[in-house]
Amino acid sequence: MNFDPAEIEKIVREVIQQTRSQVVTASPTPLSSVRPEIRSTSQPSAIPIRARAAVLVEKKRLELKEFPLRKIRENEILVRVEGCGICGTDIHCFNNDPFKLCPVVLGHEGTGEVIEVGSAIHMDSVGKPVRPGDKIVTSVLETSEACMVAKYNPAKANLCDDLRIYGLLPDESDNHFNGYFGEYLIIRPGSSFFVVNDMSLDLRMLIEPAAVAAHALERAKKTGLINFRSRVIVQGCGPIGLMMIAIIRTAGVNNIIAIDGNTDRLAIARQMGADYTINFRDYPDRQGLVEAVNAVTKGMGAHFAFQVTGVPAAASTIWKLVRRGGGICELGFFVDGGECSINPHEDICKKEIMLVGSWAYNSWEYPNAYHFLQRAARIGIPVEKLITHRFPLDQIAEAFQTNLRLEGIKIVVENPNFRSVSS
Repeated sequence: MNFDPAEIEKIVREVIQQTRSQVVTASPTPLSSVRPEIRSTSQPSAIPIRARAAVLVEKKRLELKEFPLRKIRENEILVRVEGCGICGTDIHCFNNDPFKLCPVVLGHEGTGEVIEVGSAIHMDSVGKPVRPGDKIVTSVLETSEACMVAKYNPAKANLCDDLRIYGLLPDESDNHFNGYFGEYLIIRPGSSFFVVNDMSLDLRMLIEPAAVAAHALERAKKTGLINFRSRVIVQGCGPIGLMMIAIIRTAGVNNIIAIDGNTDRLAIARQMGADYTINFRDYPDRQGLVEAVNAVTKGMGAHFAFQVTGVPAAASTIWKLVRRGGGICELGFFVDGGECSINPHEDICKKEIMLVGSWAYNSWEYPNAYHFLQRAARIGIPVEKLITHRFPLDQIAEAFQTNLRLEGIKIVVENPNFRSVSS
């Protein structure tokens, strides 16, 4: 019998690695790197018995903990996380825990690779076969049967009070892997999920924020004011605002005005498709900003505006920038940022403004976001450039602080220990 020396060396190394494995307690550990114990080495990429997740234990305090990684059930999927973006909602949770979720594993802009598929699952939410090795993204879980909004208007399931999203789920005694800021994620029964093998890691991490923009665009289109000739304002050039610029450019809008107070973000707005950029800090008062907008809208104001800042003063100003007969989509306030003042006569009645709100997205808008990103790439919009900072999971605390300092655009946390089942 002939033995391949390379194969013998590989077996010896695996045995040594198993021998050196140590059991780590389930108590909290500081943000550090601890290699997990291995459940089995009979598969191409072994599944650990324990794995790590970054837990928001209280406001402004993240801890990297190690937990048992239980076996999945017949209607679940085990995903090895590759990366996840930090959303503004994650920052709100970090600062204030507005949804009273602590302790919680955050992270909903994530993606990873399927490691195990429960025996009862055969395809994703659009009918694609799913198997180990597939790249995957998840959306929302189904709402409860008691939700009257979903019962009587399924198209508005995103408005359910019990809408549940990965990364915003309460911790469970037998499953701590409910968010993407960890090494693994367990996709639970009733979830929508999508196989996206033909996308890069960066684009996959942008599908969730793209779904937010896709939903807002669909809401705006219901006003009948979005078309090729529309002059459209996007106020606020954070990650969602910049994604909004990219998606309306991809949809064919030819006159886009970006408004922000950060010159670097306005430069990126140009790359995403903005034709004009206005820095509101260049104007001493609101009237100066109104005149700047009028200068690029034939003196009349915009046909339509997306308000994406989450700042009450900006939400008040946007009404002054839209022409009579125009419209507004408000999507900047996922949490209560306070009230703003408007003049009902001047801002609403006299102009006959059409106003729509936009809240999160529905599960079927993930495929729309996926195809938007593909189309954006084909026409040369460099959406991947929205990702400006990358941190390993061990440095998630610094990743959050970088976001809090408003550095860059999209901050992502990646799993440096990721191992593909196909490698």
